[in-house]
Amino acid sequence: MKNLLLVCFLGLSLAFSSFTYNSASAIAYFPPPLKQIQQGVNPANVTCTEGLELVLKFSTGEPACIKPSSVEKLIQRGWAIHILPDYQKNENNNSAVFETGIFEVDTAVVQYLENTNGFLAKPTADEKFPAIIMIHEWWGLNDNIKEMAQKLASHGYVVLAVDLYDGQIGTTPEEARQLIGSFDRTEWISNMNSAAAYLDEQHNTASLGSIGWCMGGAQSLQLALNNSDVDATVIYYGSLVTEPEDLSSIQWPVLGIFAELDQGIPPSQVHEFESALNDLGISNDIHIYLGVDHAFANPSGDRYAPEETADAWQKTLEFFEVNLKQN
Repeated sequence: MKNLLLVCFLGLSLAFSSFTYNSASAIAYFPPPLKQIQQGVNPANVTCTEGLELVLKFSTGEPACIKPSSVEKLIQRGWAIHILPDYQKNENNNSAVFETGIFEVDTAVVQYLENTNGFLAKPTADEKFPAIIMIHEWWGLNDNIKEMAQKLASHGYVVLAVDLYDGQIGTTPEEARQLIGSFDRTEWISNMNSAAAYLDEQHNTASLGSIGWCMGGAQSLQLALNNSDVDATVIYYGSLVTEPEDLSSIQWPVLGIFAELDQGIPPSQVHEFESALNDLGISNDIHIYLGVDHAFANPSGDRYAPEETADAWQKTLEFFEVNLKQN
């Protein structure tokens, strides 16, 4: 029944011949993904036998059914990536949840690294504001992220939304997979460090935070591990590092927003991350939202959960207020 519910949830439609049902064990068995595809099932719509979970192979984008115990390890090793929801570029309802702050905002496209432009949003007021590096999802620096930068800037921050894709944007999971696989991720560290240097040099900011979603959440953590000038780190369901030796370089608070149903970053790994931070004495505020899945805070995706998103956003604003403005 668990697998059949998953099928309904994903809106999948499989011919009866593509699976068998074992009444003795009450398990529906499905053929391997490639066989399902050969039988006419769309690659995006394959499903797995109960007890296995669906991921995409990073190298080819093909679906694979693997044991749950292996999902986390394979994603961390770069063998597999998340199954993400469909994305409709033109459906953007951020304003319904992410309220505007008290400051009017100016925006500009700025070059913070040679041949790399970012989206800068900052209050028009002639004051000194904290800075925040914003890191996009695997879709790229799209309109959704740019609007998020403006929303956050209106609360009194100079926000630089970086571009890790050299100006390219994906509008489908397949396009996004191809993009994320075409870059050397080690170069993203220098990209974000250049953004931090730009903010310091051009805007003389007193404090620096970072925030990212999904792939960007993972990179927000990577920035924390590779830049000692950061003062506050926000991670929205990004892949985690749990080794205490690696995390020990963090000397500032961390806010983590995660989803109970996330298969790639399961609650067990989030708890391990939280325990490591606690053991190291790193201030942290970790939240696992029940009944929601990976990417629940993206209003343009079909896993969007407005109530949980609004609560997470309020926690984000409070976190930055305390750690970037009051310290």
